[in-house]
Amino acid sequence: MNETTVGHIAVLGCGGWGTALAVHLSGIGHTVRLWGRNRTLVESMVTNGTNEVYLPNVTLPTSLQPTGDLEAALDKARYIVVAVPSHGTRETMRLIAPHFPSESTIVSAVKGLEETTLLRMSEVIQEEVGASRAIAVLSGPSFAVEVARGSPTAVVVASDASEVVRAVQRDFRSRTFRLYGTGDVIGVEIGGALKNVIAIAAGVVEALDLGHNALAAIITRGLAEISRLACASGARRDTLSGLSGLGDLVLTCTGALSRNRRVGIELGKGRSLDDVLAEMQTVAEGVRTTHAALQLGKTRGAELPITAQMSEVLAGRKTPRVAGDELMLRRQRSENDE
Repeated sequence: MNETTVGHIAVLGCGGWGTALAVHLSGIGHTVRLWGRNRTLVESMVTNGTNEVYLPNVTLPTSLQPTGDLEAALDKARYIVVAVPSHGTRETMRLIAPHFPSESTIVSAVKGLEETTLLRMSEVIQEEVGASRAIAVLSGPSFAVEVARGSPTAVVVASDASEVVRAVQRDFRSRTFRLYGTGDVIGVEIGGALKNVIAIAAGVVEALDLGHNALAAIITRGLAEISRLACASGARRDTLSGLSGLGDLVLTCTGALSRNRRVGIELGKGRSLDDVLAEMQTVAEGVRTTHAALQLGKTRGAELPITAQMSEVLAGRKTPRVAGDELMLRRQRSENDE
């Protein structure tokens, strides 16, 4: 792998995750152009060599070029890594469509569902740039700051095209960043989206001091819930027992850096959702995903009891404790019921 064979990489989105991926890709020898909408933030990164808002105390490599010029960022890019919030993905894709380099591969690092259409992010991308474009999905247990600092991380890259999977594995790997491949795009995206919803529930469990037993139950039954929706959507069940399912779920439900878990903790303390979100600079994708996942479950005939209770809590219609009680008092059933 070297710059002459790969060409430069465009990373769209200078939040924590986009910046971390840009730092990683720069560190393994690529020239990276990191695009952001916020001109003030971009100028600050150029001047100070750090992203003080979303990834402080991480030095940006010299081969990483922050820019507010989208056309320049995309020009002749071999890969276009999309790391914007899910609710901004469609608009970003519309912006890049006129400037899309013909040989570029899109790598979606976005976790969520579109609220209005219930589409997965790769489906949103395809609608805007065309189904013929090469698209891969990158997901798995990966806090941004740990990736940026070079902590060992294993993720999954998924695509309908095996050659795209192999190319991303080859060009994105390092001694601290390992990529496993799969053709199950649906399973990887559903796992990455719904784990954020379950993480909110895990935060509630922690705030209410319900104990380790309850946390283990939420994670395990959360995985069953995610798997139920994923399989009803056409995924393979074994995908959800891997890094993009169980792995990402455990990290997000237990890690102190999890934004969605933090939302659940604050809700469990009795605070309103509006107050919690007003204090957050970064996006907690689970808040937006909850309603979309619940609606998708209805269309797929997949029961999502944890998601349903979290939807009530987020809307302020139930207290976290009442939601927990109702989950415990549901009709008992076989563990393997679909």
